[in-house]
Amino acid sequence: MRASDIRKGQAIRMDGKLFVVTNADHNTPGNLRAKVQFKLRDVVKGTIMDKRVGATDDMELINLDRRQVEYLYSDNDGHWVMDLETYDQQPIPKEVFGTDILYLKPNTQITAEFFEGKVTSYELPKTVELKVTDCPPGIKGATATNQTKDAEMETGLKVKVPPFIEIGEVIRIGTDNGNYLSRA
Repeated sequence: MRASDIRKGQAIRMDGKLFVVTNADHNTPGNLRAKVQFKLRDVVKGTIMDKRVGATDDMELINLDRRQVEYLYSDNDGHWVMDLETYDQQPIPKEVFGTDILYLKPNTQITAEFFEGKVTSYELPKTVELKVTDCPPGIKGATATNQTKDAEMETGLKVKVPPFIEIGEVIRIGTDNGNYLSRA
């Protein structure tokens, strides 16, 4: 497959190692050849590396097994998920989720991609509903448009919310950019 057709979340084999693409930027600088800048995560080691290749270079795409899993909890071993087909539980290294774990509370279902029985990448739901645990009180009479305040969710995620949101409310948050969407 051409390098310009590879997207975030896909797995590729390069130099005999399996990588998951965490970011792919296509650049065409002036009248020079187009390049693709990849940010790759080594599946075995968990390390992140940058790689720049020509847009027309051929890459070996690896098909991953997609299954529904349920996030259970986190501990020192990593983040534990349960396969909803086989009910097998396994830890996922903390480097795989990174800060995306702040969108997940226990019993949240996500789509995971497996390679040889190990989770290599995942797909968060488009929106999540989280409870507000800490935020400053709203200011009475504040009518300025686009006014926001910081709020902390039950998972530790920090989000900008409108001034009418109070502690204890459940709000809907978009996982693609971390923005407040609405009350749940």
